[in-house]
Amino acid sequence: MKLPKSIKQSTLVKYIYFKFRWLQNYYLFLRDYKKFNLLLKNNSQEMLSWNDRYPCLSDRTATTSFDTHYVYHTAWAARVLHQINPTKHIDISSSIYFNAIVSAFIPIEFYDYRPAKIVLSNLAPKEGNLTALPFKDKSILSLSCMHVLEHIGLGRYGDTLDSDGDKKAIKELKRVLSPNGNLLIVVPVGQPTVNFNAHRVYGYEQILDFFQDFKLIEFSLLTDDEKGGDFILNADPEIVKKQKYGCGCFWFQYKEETDDHY
Repeated sequence: MKLPKSIKQSTLVKYIYFKFRWLQNYYLFLRDYKKFNLLLKNNSQEMLSWNDRYPCLSDRTATTSFDTHYVYHTAWAARVLHQINPTKHIDISSSIYFNAIVSAFIPIEFYDYRPAKIVLSNLAPKEGNLTALPFKDKSILSLSCMHVLEHIGLGRYGDTLDSDGDKKAIKELKRVLSPNGNLLIVVPVGQPTVNFNAHRVYGYEQILDFFQDFKLIEFSLLTDDEKGGDFILNADPEIVKKQKYGCGCFWFQYKEETDDHY
């Protein structure tokens, strides 16, 4: 299969740039290696062995880089849980870093299709399938499922192909949340699309429609501009329409309707 000419040119430019940066950084590594050995020699210390070198060529940056989606959405969720302060929290397949850190102050059961082999106090890793959760109806008060729904049914993690996988997973989350329970959902937002087999992107209205029986407490958004985006608390939903791959953070509560008799 032939690639379009524009893609070939773009790939070549990137290759040349990264190759140049690599050579530049390797030169700096060699320069510093010699300088450091000279410092050791002047201080009558054992000099470095060339066989023990370990070049780190991509860390000489002006700022510290990070994955904005996974830093901001987990920080947002941790702050929401601090506010809710549940006696126990159930998480379905979200970031293991989120679960490991938050379990320091809130007991967490962490369910994943591929169970994590992690041993920490207050953290119980277990196996679970999001389309068939092992919980009774309306039994969970505090629940999260973040950057997960968009993958269900696309086969990326060895799961069964299912074009309605995300909808089945949402149905399960709704089934197990108890009245007055809190649910944290994080998904890519923007113009609705399916990028097989990586993920789906949802519209803001789509998510509200999926959870139409729930009350939206908060919607926050990480925008997707080239500099990493801005994290906006209580964001204007209209901004979502301008995104290609924003990070939408939804805090829902389940308010069960009851009939009042007088």
